[in-house]
Amino acid sequence: MTRWAAISAVRLPDSTRLTRHAFAMRTINARLGMLAAMLLVMAFFLSAQQEKTSGVEVVVIDQAGAGIAQAQIEVVPRPENFPQKIKTDDKGHASLRLNSGEYALSISVQGFTTAVQPFMVSNRRGDDSIAQEVKVTLKIADTGSPTIIYPPDSLVLAGDPYRAPVVLSPADFRALPHITIKAHNGHTNAEESYSGVLLETLLAKANAPVGNEFRKEALRSYVLASGADGYSVLLSLAEIDSAFHAGQVIVADTRTGLPLGKYGPFQLIVPGDSRPARWVHNLNSIRLQQAQ
Repeated sequence: MTRWAAISAVRLPDSTRLTRHAFAMRTINARLGMLAAMLLVMAFFLSAQQEKTSGVEVVVIDQAGAGIAQAQIEVVPRPENFPQKIKTDDKGHASLRLNSGEYALSISVQGFTTAVQPFMVSNRRGDDSIAQEVKVTLKIADTGSPTIIYPPDSLVLAGDPYRAPVVLSPADFRALPHITIKAHNGHTNAEESYSGVLLETLLAKANAPVGNEFRKEALRSYVLASGADGYSVLLSLAEIDSAFHAGQVIVADTRTGLPLGKYGPFQLIVPGDSRPARWVHNLNSIRLQQAQ
């Protein structure tokens, strides 16, 4: 063996170890880089999720300042996957989480007049433990007048507080001009055909400010539609007026040419909604009110 061969034989193991060490370091650095990237992505999504919704504390009180328990709360527009029924606790409080945007609360409970409270939610950075408070004061309902009991199959339209409500029987309703629309029913996941009367037409019969009578003050007006089971939903008057909204909200009395059966004699159909939560069946009352 020559001298240079002997030297090479001695140095070869060190060179091999250095190569393996460099490869191992590159592998470790690559894994650390991937881990750092994953942590950054997770932090981004966690931050986005935290900013997506904000806490809202609803406080419902009477005129004396006492909390009202079991007050039913409806949020309009209703967020996706939001509970249908929310009630206040024993102290009159209810906690919500909402995306940023403009909303209105409809608060109702037996013995008090229904109140509507508009409010705005904005995403706030920082400490989210402090919820935005929305306080709503309910007035005691007037019980001095006798309660009028209408026929169970009638539809009551109240659009003017200074005039008596319009009461329609099924025969009266059939005599009104009808239209037919197609709407996607999220419950059945099918396109369905409904025939009925435009809600705008019905409100006009009750002297509501729709069509040419619509003024900017009416933008604070809303319709409370209720069913025989007490279920109520809210629509703004602008959603119903054809000058503001392209959708045709109707009160239907037939589906695919047949009576509504257990859902009738009347049903509210709001075709623009992705979910039919406001399709009130057994509809018996439509009342126009104004936010204070």
